[in-house]
Amino acid sequence: MSTKEEKIKNFDPSQPGLADASIYGLPFNAEESDIIIIPVPWEVTVSYGAGASDGPAAIFDASFQVDLLHQDFPELWKLGIFMDEAPKEWKENSDTYKALAQPIIEALEDGQDIAKIPALKTDLDTINAASDQLNNSLKKVVLKWLDKGKKVILLGGDHSTPLGYYQALATKHKDFGILHFDAHMDLRIAYEGFTYSHASIMYNAVQMPEISKLVQVGIRDFCEEEVAVALASDKIHVFTDKDLKKQQFEGSTWKEQVDKMIALLPDKVAISFDIDALYRWYCPNTGTPVPGGLSYEQAQYMLTALANSDKNIIGIDLVEVAPGDDEWDGNVGARLLFHMCGVLAKNNGLKTGVPIDFD
Repeated sequence: MSTKEEKIKNFDPSQPGLADASIYGLPFNAEESDIIIIPVPWEVTVSYGAGASDGPAAIFDASFQVDLLHQDFPELWKLGIFMDEAPKEWKENSDTYKALAQPIIEALEDGQDIAKIPALKTDLDTINAASDQLNNSLKKVVLKWLDKGKKVILLGGDHSTPLGYYQALATKHKDFGILHFDAHMDLRIAYEGFTYSHASIMYNAVQMPEISKLVQVGIRDFCEEEVAVALASDKIHVFTDKDLKKQQFEGSTWKEQVDKMIALLPDKVAISFDIDALYRWYCPNTGTPVPGGLSYEQAQYMLTALANSDKNIIGIDLVEVAPGDDEWDGNVGARLLFHMCGVLAKNNGLKTGVPIDFD
């Protein structure tokens, strides 16, 4: 059997990825890979768009078309990136409980009180219990890889999926912040009755004592409840898309804004990236579209700036990639994920090569 060194020597990154290989067509197995991607194909509580549970598969398929010579991290591929296989029941349960959730959502939209409809109240309790079970199951999977010394990235699924990931990180790190890229605050309290709603992920996260800061970037859609939660918490710092753009129109540079946001974070940072933080044309099929957003280059710049800072990136999740009839969403997701792998690797002292300078 070939060693990792032999595989690196014999692999040509300029050729198409190996069809029977893991993500990005790389030849390495899990043990040989420094970075493990955990897919979580789950979208139980979505109430508008759909398809996020198919995001991991779409990104995997698109990854074989990504050129491996990354300008910032030209030797990233040599570290090994491996996509784990999600337990079969995660996707099965997602489909089952999503179907169970739809009548609840429809009843709420009709103005009905779920507490007065015993069958729907029972289903709601069942869904909340199933979501809690997913969190516990995911936490165990993440800890398995962390205990083996791997760098772990979560790939959703909807934005409810990282909670078990944060719980795993919290067993290893007693104080960390979250850098949150999103169009939405996700600070609703048990949205539509779902304790672990995709719209409640950051509310649930900041209840964890280990999470000391939440810095939100690109926000452009929120409700009164979320604003109240944000203003009442000294953990939460919100940078709306409107305010960032206004400052730019009046002379602020993106670098100045990025430096200010990064400075608010504690020493240890997890990144949570909802793809709808970007302009709509990058993710035309994402579930809850909102006008405005960050450019891909803005997001890439900020991620790289964090990698080069004195902060320690302890984890990353990428969520809400929903494929459509074409391959565009998966393509953007695969490239953003590859950049995130480089960011995590470089920040943690792994060898990613010398950036290519064309000047």
